[in-house]
Amino acid sequence: MQLPGSTLLLAILSIYLPGGRVQAQPILPLPLGSFYQEVKSFVQLPVEADPNTLRLFQSREAIVVVTSNGVFRHQNGAWSGKPFGSGWRTAALDKGSSVWLASGHFIQKEGVPQRIELPGTASKDTILCLLWEQEKWLLVGTTGGLLSYDGSWRPIPFASGKRVNDLTLDRNGDLWVATNDGLLHRMSESWVNLDEPLMAVGLNHRYHSLGSNPGKGELLFGGQFSLGAISESGDHWLISGADGLPYGPATSIHVSGNTLWLGTSQGTIKKEGDWRYYHGKRWLPSDRVNDILPLDERTVWIATDRGISQIREEAMTLDQKAALFEARIRLRHDRYGLVSPSKLGVPGDLSTNQTLPNDNDGLWSSIYLAAECYRYAVTKDPEARERAIRSYEALERLETVTGIPGYPARTFAAATDSVLPSRSPHPKKWHPSSDGKWQWMDDTSSDEIVGHLFAIPLFYELVAEGEWKERSRKLVHRVMTHVVEHDFQLIDLDGLPTRWGIWNPDSLNNSAGWWYERGLNSLQILSFLKSAFRVTGDQKFEKAYQLLVQKHHYAENARQVKMYGPFENSHSDDILAYLPYYNLGKYAKDDPLFPLYSQSLRRSWSVARLDAIPLWNIIASSVLQQDCGLQVALETLQQLPMDLISWTMTNSHRWDLPRDPVNGRGNVAQSVRPIPVAEGVISKWNSNTHQYDTGNGGVSEDDGAYFLLPYWMGRYHGFFN
Repeated sequence: MQLPGSTLLLAILSIYLPGGRVQAQPILPLPLGSFYQEVKSFVQLPVEADPNTLRLFQSREAIVVVTSNGVFRHQNGAWSGKPFGSGWRTAALDKGSSVWLASGHFIQKEGVPQRIELPGTASKDTILCLLWEQEKWLLVGTTGGLLSYDGSWRPIPFASGKRVNDLTLDRNGDLWVATNDGLLHRMSESWVNLDEPLMAVGLNHRYHSLGSNPGKGELLFGGQFSLGAISESGDHWLISGADGLPYGPATSIHVSGNTLWLGTSQGTIKKEGDWRYYHGKRWLPSDRVNDILPLDERTVWIATDRGISQIREEAMTLDQKAALFEARIRLRHDRYGLVSPSKLGVPGDLSTNQTLPNDNDGLWSSIYLAAECYRYAVTKDPEARERAIRSYEALERLETVTGIPGYPARTFAAATDSVLPSRSPHPKKWHPSSDGKWQWMDDTSSDEIVGHLFAIPLFYELVAEGEWKERSRKLVHRVMTHVVEHDFQLIDLDGLPTRWGIWNPDSLNNSAGWWYERGLNSLQILSFLKSAFRVTGDQKFEKAYQLLVQKHHYAENARQVKMYGPFENSHSDDILAYLPYYNLGKYAKDDPLFPLYSQSLRRSWSVARLDAIPLWNIIASSVLQQDCGLQVALETLQQLPMDLISWTMTNSHRWDLPRDPVNGRGNVAQSVRPIPVAEGVISKWNSNTHQYDTGNGGVSEDDGAYFLLPYWMGRYHGFFN
């Protein structure tokens, strides 16, 4: 039941504090300082080296790289070495820094022509691992047991018949052997299979890798579904997915200081306080990790079957990160002042970039314009003002190019540009401009109006002077006059409403087809009208606002902006809600209905807060005047990867991200927790951050304005300093 306007207002005020206002809470600014940004680069192997990299060793001043066709050394930025044999499977380094290589059935010292074949008793076995012990003999683990070689072969009976996956020595010189039938330990020439008297039955007697942590006196092992440690102090531990372990089994274990590195068949894992998971081509040439070599405290090489990735932590500030994102936009995403997506002719190859029109160029360019407005307000940098003016002019052209006063196009292109039809399910057409210089796309969405009515008032207030102030005021006036005079609709070139440009009462209040958008679109139009009234001073916009809240109960509609729970949760609609929330927070604070809008935002943020999206946290904090996850916002901005190529990122196999029994929109599998930002989807904060598997194989690059807006907005509001 809908209440009359006055009754509704009293009901709203009764549930809030005296005066009908939400009590403001102090927000403590978060210090920015510097942080360590992870940056990936692929190591360029010599052209003659096979990319299948098996082992990495640090030897004197060189990095020794063993591939399936030889040994190569990297020193002072230069490579040495040449192919030696082929079909190698693993290797070990002896005390003299010579490399011993193993194929499936023989071993061979680097540079020595003689092969050392497995003995006849092991002729059907395959070599899996090597370890030099006391530089006297070479231990060789195979699919059928353990052998020792010191010029002649000697089998180790205790491991007979077992698959030996890995070998290591602890700090006391004791030998540990990971097998498919127990964890074997040799101490003072006495052997024991720890699975017989001690190890948990749940480990299934299967061990895939070993590592030694001398500093803590720990022997580390990679189990089938866990990672564990046997400690000299008795502080043993076992962790699994429930404890944050992303995946396993670990096929290699490496300790560097307080950092633990794990290699798996699907990526690399780092444990240094928090867990980090590197997978997909955002981080690795291939997910099959063969070896890991920490070079220093901040740099690691990761060997895969398709090459080597270097991941380096570089000291950086968010200002510096923002500057790099700005440069990216200028280089590959500026199209006539619009900020557009970049298509890559060759997946991942930025040199094959082509900037193309997008159905929602109007919205995404507005995001960038808003970011530049805040940047200018914070820094007074003339470049920020120039970029803001250029972006504003592009938004202005979206409206003037159509020839319909107040009706902006979705996007535009030069008349000579080759354009493709929209692949959206709702048909959109290209039309020539009246002067013949441009072409524009019709069926403008509510997305564009949300963007324009968010960013242009910011430009008007924070940047515009003189002519620009008058031009931006008139543009807002034309757009909202078009909407109001066409019964709160966008009317296209054919004289009909566009598919999504609908805010009129008959549709929102009476049509079942608009039930989902009722709250969202009601909020939008109220925000548009308040923004237009503030910028233009035209009373018709305030009268239209009063009509919608008093006669058609739009303020009450706005209580349920965010649809969720039993209803489908559309993450793509969040941006269409939070930008209007922000403007209502600025321009309707003295409105008696403002407590209701605050209540609506609280309700929406109670759902969206679980998505860990910085922009929503910052907008909610600004409007509600309380800390709504600002620390999460700051950390997410820091962790956002520098590589914004839309690589395919697969997370559905992970142990640390339990599956939500209810699928997401589009029936996609999703986690109960958001995927960490460096490990999941590249989006514009308009995607489901819980969705496991995302990306398009690296055929596009995002512009990164979705980083710039929350950063500069947070700076503007004093949340970060």
